[in-house]
Amino acid sequence: MPELRKHDEVFVLDLGETENRFSPDWLTALGEHLDTASAEAGALVTNGSGKFYTNGLDLEWLLANADQYADYVARVHELLARLLTFPVPTVAAINGHAFGAGAMFALANDYRVMRADRGYFCFPEADIDIPFTPGMAALIQAKLTPAAAMAAMTTARRFGGPQARELGLVDEVAEQEQVLERAIELARPLAGKDRGTLGTIKSTMFATAASTLRGPMPTP
Repeated sequence: MPELRKHDEVFVLDLGETENRFSPDWLTALGEHLDTASAEAGALVTNGSGKFYTNGLDLEWLLANADQYADYVARVHELLARLLTFPVPTVAAINGHAFGAGAMFALANDYRVMRADRGYFCFPEADIDIPFTPGMAALIQAKLTPAAAMAAMTTARRFGGPQARELGLVDEVAEQEQVLERAIELARPLAGKDRGTLGTIKSTMFATAASTLRGPMPTP
């Protein structure tokens, strides 16, 4: 389960050491940590501590609870919209695989540092026959160039760190042992911005994506 640690003004939100899928309990725990970070942190770094950053939707749970589809997707959408407009600076330290909604979660951060030697950044939707919701598509397109969005959303390619950096999916790459340290270094000088001002700026920048994510749920 997620854990929140403090490094002076920079808080580190560890997503977990498994696949870190978005189970209902995981979403609840993450939301509580985001409550704390939004009130107390100067900046926030998100990372995983195992093989995965996050593998995204908990499809096994969703298949077993199909009657809760709309509520579940709404919770995921709200998480993405919240992080996209979070009132403190955010940096994703992508320690391993970021797939599907997990890659969207990484994109919702302000900046991204990815491991150079292993791990993939991937939107597998085109290969697993799960179309993007309008909100998820809007988030991706708000953060990427049209060419990068086309390459990432329609090919289901698995981008390693250097390829992800070249395409603009991430901002930097670093060696395994330096990913988290570099993300904290990137976040530290950004800490201390006025929360109200920064939150308003992000909400204005990403108004279309955030409102689409928070709009009516698509039918399955």
